[in-house]
Amino acid sequence: MSKRTRARAALTTLAALTALTTAACSSTNTHGTDEAPSAPRTRPTTSHHATPEPPPPSAADGTDVNACTDGDCEITVTKPVTLHFPAPDGSGRATLSVTEVGLNKIEYEVKSGDNSSQGAVTGPGRGCRTYLRAHGSGNSCGTLDNTRPSPRAHTVVIKATTSTHGTPLLHIVSP
Repeated sequence: MSKRTRARAALTTLAALTALTTAACSSTNTHGTDEAPSAPRTRPTTSHHATPEPPPPSAADGTDVNACTDGDCEITVTKPVTLHFPAPDGSGRATLSVTEVGLNKIEYEVKSGDNSSQGAVTGPGRGCRTYLRAHGSGNSCGTLDNTRPSPRAHTVVIKATTSTHGTPLLHIVSP
């Protein structure tokens, strides 16, 4: 067989394969009816029924920052805010400034008298607890449970978390 004959045979085979592929992939109605072409069949998935994710948690006080003025609130934080609440020694007001908020992120600073503390949380299901006392403060950050902080004598407890959905939540609990 000559080179020219082999080349023609290859071109003929290629043309036939192209025509078959085009016909197989076409969505043109070839049934001679007014029906729309049927959707291509897909293989069923092998995964089990997926459990839908629960909705993001809703805070008891919604997004109302004014609910925190008495030192007892649970709010969803959607933007930087400044909150004022009773200082742990009863001598005035403490200030909590949320400086940065985003999906899976909350950063804040707390001031009361000469005491100050900062916290930052990044990642789903993470959080910080700040313990604000008359003569000092402290932080503990990491993976936190979803329970409400318990009141402590002479201490304001602040819990800033991101839910598993990434929603920043803030709890303040006063004695």
